[in-house]
Amino acid sequence: MGFLLRLFSKNGLFVFFIFLQLSALVLIFSRNSMQQSWLASQTAALNSWVSGYIDEGASYLKLKQINDELVAQNKALMVQVYGKGANQAPDFRKVHDTIGGGQIYTFVDGEIVFNNINRKDNYFTINRGKRDGVYPKMGVMAPNGIAGIVINTTNSYALVQSILSMDKIKINAALKKSGYFGTLTWKGDDSRVMHLSDIPKYVPLQVGDTVVTDGKSAIFPRGVMIGKVAGYQVDSKTGFWDISVELSEKMGTLNKIYVVKNLKKAEVDKIQDTLQATIKREK
Repeated sequence: MGFLLRLFSKNGLFVFFIFLQLSALVLIFSRNSMQQSWLASQTAALNSWVSGYIDEGASYLKLKQINDELVAQNKALMVQVYGKGANQAPDFRKVHDTIGGGQIYTFVDGEIVFNNINRKDNYFTINRGKRDGVYPKMGVMAPNGIAGIVINTTNSYALVQSILSMDKIKINAALKKSGYFGTLTWKGDDSRVMHLSDIPKYVPLQVGDTVVTDGKSAIFPRGVMIGKVAGYQVDSKTGFWDISVELSEKMGTLNKIYVVKNLKKAEVDKIQDTLQATIKREK
């Protein structure tokens, strides 16, 4: 109490001045409609500004929920296109492929925890492993295209051979318009471009033609997006087209992935083994 008295005794005139100023402002804004309108508009603007920041904060906090919802929606779309299961948990569901002649696939979503695109043969690691049903020789897709093939697993993680590998991966791919298929490889010079070979030079081509998986490898479903034709020329050594394919998936920014298992792969591999045995006997 003594402190307040000393404060007012030393600064009484200043405090009285502030009181008068406040009283004048109250009288002005309470008795004049113009000032009241101005005050109301300023108050509304302040409320709008504060509400905007509150909404932005709430939207930021909901980003994870929105991202999870987008993943679920993407899996649901894959059910319609490739016969994928739309299960939130990292578990497999059997679903008949709607375009692959009754072939059965299962899918599980996951995320990349490590990625590299700067080597001659590249790899990435995903947060799904044996306990999620992920094993070697399973294909890995991203939201916009193919990404690689699983080569090793632990209980919780899997190592994936990236499609950006010069010596260790080849993909069966086809031109969507004509249906002609060939072999997709990476030459190691550009992470955005792969090359499609073994397409006869009489096959008509246009820049912008769509390139997709042809479904003959038993690793990826038929019709999965790979990219667009960016250019082409005749390979002087083979006499076939050398087609540059601009990938639809940016391999350097991969995050969400989907591991695919062909439930009939063992059966397909078995019949292919009999073919190899037949070829050897004929020789």
